[in-house]
Amino acid sequence: MAALVPAPAHGEPGTRGRLRIADRVYARIAARAAREALAEAWEGRTARGGPPAVSVNTPSAPGGPVTVRVSVDLPFPADLTALARAVRDRIVADVRALTATRVAEVVVVVEHLVPEVAG
Repeated sequence: MAALVPAPAHGEPGTRGRLRIADRVYARIAARAAREALAEAWEGRTARGGPPAVSVNTPSAPGGPVTVRVSVDLPFPADLTALARAVRDRIVADVRALTATRVAEVVVVVEHLVPEVAG
């Protein structure tokens, strides 16, 4: 008759290993957040800007904060400061909510101002 061998102890959940989230995952989350933050500003306009371009810098130490750089086109005229702030805040909130990662900094670069086309 075989003896029962207890299952190996795996330790506490925080000590079992590491989770690494790829930069491209953060970039996709940030790009979607930027699009969603600007959706209302673009609503009803015939001229539209291009998609946001995102780059992410992750720390070498696991669990550290990430830095996000996002380039966006904004409608003009508009409150550019408020739109940039909305993009930044949405990126911080979505990255935190979806990955539990702290965002150290979001740099919003306005690449183009897109005027409304007179019809």
